[in-house]
Amino acid sequence: MSGNTITAITPAATSAAGISVPAVPAAVPAGTGARRPSLSLSRAARELELRRGEFELAVHLGCVRTLPDEGGGRRVSRTEIDRVRSEDGYPEALRDRVKAVGTAEGAALMEVTTARFTRLARLGLVVPVKVYLNRYRAVVWLYLAEELRQFAADKNNVRLLSGRTPEGLRDQLDEGLDLRPRNWRGRHMGFLLRQSEDPWERAAIVASLLDPVDVAEIVRDPYERAYVNRLRPERALHGTPDSPAAQTASRIMTAGDPDEISWLRADLGQLLAEARDLRPAPRPVPRASQPTPPPSMAAQPMSSRPGPLAPPDRPRPEVPEKPQEPERPRKLLGWLRRRNL
Repeated sequence: MSGNTITAITPAATSAAGISVPAVPAAVPAGTGARRPSLSLSRAARELELRRGEFELAVHLGCVRTLPDEGGGRRVSRTEIDRVRSEDGYPEALRDRVKAVGTAEGAALMEVTTARFTRLARLGLVVPVKVYLNRYRAVVWLYLAEELRQFAADKNNVRLLSGRTPEGLRDQLDEGLDLRPRNWRGRHMGFLLRQSEDPWERAAIVASLLDPVDVAEIVRDPYERAYVNRLRPERALHGTPDSPAAQTASRIMTAGDPDEISWLRADLGQLLAEARDLRPAPRPVPRASQPTPPPSMAAQPMSSRPGPLAPPDRPRPEVPEKPQEPERPRKLLGWLRRRNL
């Protein structure tokens, strides 16, 4: 996507993983408004009177549309700021759309006990929108208040809000069913896919939810795998390596159910094929081979160096041998001989 386009929301779709993916933006010409100065995300949050977490949800939910910048990040056009401000009920209506609540507040909104609310969340009837680890390393799930109010207002859900839980659902809970991590992964993947139209980046988003072993089986080329790993988005949960917090974060961030893994593998393979058709993954450029220079005279041993050649038609002159003189006796030996005489 070029820097002079903005995104328009298209209807929501369903991924191959069977999870409803938020509407993916389509590129539309920005017109003259897009040429106006754009704002950083932090500045846009202040302009819209939103806290950081509220603004992130507003972007993820498509309430605020962003532009790609040259550095690979995102920005918000001044035209988009004006559009959001002109909506009815701003800013209270916008804050209500992005308000996230925990289990206790969510139960109060739906007028149920926290135990019943937790059961509904484990069954996947209400889907978390955010997750974090508190200082006690406990997992905290957050839900959109607007979605909870809509669920409670639906007449089809009355039997789930009071009385005994239906037997089939109760059996699933007894078996340990908990769809909160899986539903959050699907929703989080949809949020990330909304921000990118590049097939390699989209493949990296899907790969970030799979175990490295599964990724290696799908992306067999080492250079492609390295490229996908480099494009992986920042993890929503962090922890010191090998710490309990990191292990908990890994369990939440990594697909565990066999059917979910199968669907994500299929999505990754499809996105990888699209990425290869667009452009190949970067590879190291081979160095050009250079001819080996001949060895210099200084590097040759003395015995292998060629000596001067004598002219073939001029014989070398013969040097007469010097006559040998008789060996003179040593001075001490001669003195002894004279003494004995």
